[in-house]
Amino acid sequence: MNHLVIAPIVLPAIVASFLVLVLRHDLASQRIVSVAATALLFGVAVLLYASSGDGDPAPYQLGDWRAPFGIGLVLDRLSATMLLLTALLAVAVVIYAMAGWDGRGQYFHPLFQFQLMGLNGAFLTGDLFNLFVFFEIMLIASYGLMLHGGGSQRLRAGFHYVAINLVGSTLFLFAVGLIYAVTGTLNMADLANKVAQIAPGDEAILRVGALLLLLVFALKAALVPLQWWLPTAYAAAPGPVAALFMMMTKVGAYSILRVYTVVFGAEAGAVADIAAPWVVPAALATLVLGAVGVLASPTLRGMVCFSIVWSMGSLLLALGLFDQNGLSAGLYYLLHSTLSGAALFLLVDLVSAHRGQVDDRLVPTPSLPHANLFAGLFFVAAIAMTGMPPLSGFLGKLLILDAIWGSPVAVASWVILLATSLVVIVGFARAGSTLFWKVAPRPSALAMPAQSIAIPVAVVVGLLGMTVLLALFAGPVTRELAATARQTLDTKAYVRAVNPAPLALTRSESK
Repeated sequence: MNHLVIAPIVLPAIVASFLVLVLRHDLASQRIVSVAATALLFGVAVLLYASSGDGDPAPYQLGDWRAPFGIGLVLDRLSATMLLLTALLAVAVVIYAMAGWDGRGQYFHPLFQFQLMGLNGAFLTGDLFNLFVFFEIMLIASYGLMLHGGGSQRLRAGFHYVAINLVGSTLFLFAVGLIYAVTGTLNMADLANKVAQIAPGDEAILRVGALLLLLVFALKAALVPLQWWLPTAYAAAPGPVAALFMMMTKVGAYSILRVYTVVFGAEAGAVADIAAPWVVPAALATLVLGAVGVLASPTLRGMVCFSIVWSMGSLLLALGLFDQNGLSAGLYYLLHSTLSGAALFLLVDLVSAHRGQVDDRLVPTPSLPHANLFAGLFFVAAIAMTGMPPLSGFLGKLLILDAIWGSPVAVASWVILLATSLVVIVGFARAGSTLFWKVAPRPSALAMPAQSIAIPVAVVVGLLGMTVLLALFAGPVTRELAATARQTLDTKAYVRAVNPAPLALTRSESK
């Protein structure tokens, strides 16, 4: 048994507790420990990704309890990819935060580590109830991170964010309760064996539970009509926190993919492919609303937030096909959109800090300090996010269009994706010209010292550089992701690996 599988959960949990109990009044030491732990987490993620390519998924049963009784984790290529992306983004965020954001409150680094624990646990768990548990760890940490630094706007947005997620958590509990009531298990591999054999009288309850789960995951993924919370919450969050939150929406997309292939996939009997009729139409509506929001937003943060909504529509349009081409294209776009979205949030934070009281409002101001530098970074980030050549967004969009070709929704998907892409390009062009071209006739603002932006700018450049690398090495990356897609869709191999000898005695027979 590879005990390294549990490290992405245990490491941040131990570090967060240590930071709270021992170093809560020592920011300098917190920074050292947090950066070192995050770098170590990245190393662990690299090792796990390397090991995930060898054969079938690797289960890890805590306490050596056999499935479905124990707490089970499952490492495969998909979960390893998400762990690696989370760790990579975490390294960038924690370095950026040390430029000043982490000093605006006492518990940034402990909350940051707890957030990583929740994210990693959600990607590794093989059990629906433990998925709920890790959702709650992730969300509780995100509440504190979102309110970090204070302010009335952040407090109002935080209240709405907490309220909507409490509703989502309640629905999650209802869903798992309904599923457990008719199957007697919440282990995903065990569920895959039992949902196809469900009694006809229990089919309606199981269907309600499955659709409630889809509703919860769609809420996390910001799919229309459940997207309205994201622009308000992410726009109010501190810059590095909003960048880390790029993984929050990906948890929703990952959960849809995992649960509705393993548990409610093609062999689930009466509830087979229950999510398929809903995901693609919701993704198309999300594309339209996100694009309109980008064009209509009066603030830079709001524009970036709506571009994230639009990118989630693009992602779920591919994943919603539930086939190998769609999944492979979607995973490539997931990598791209996470990196480019995080870079945009950090860049917006930098630009807003240099605009004084104007903040991120899209109105002309005096010439911006470091205007040429920021304009160049914004130009590259806009190209990446909108999907213009030659960066990875363009390749990701081409992969999605190719995956959709031949499907029943091909024409509508092509038209909506291309039309909304044009609208998003116009929105970013409008914002760029307002920020860096139109200059108000007032005295120029004072520039910040060069060293105060060196590290944050380096982080933004690094994230944008990764999108360049995704484009340059698109061939090997897509081959890796195609292998990931094949393994993810081979649900029989997943079930065999986790529960090789399912119990012959059913819940009803045990009575």
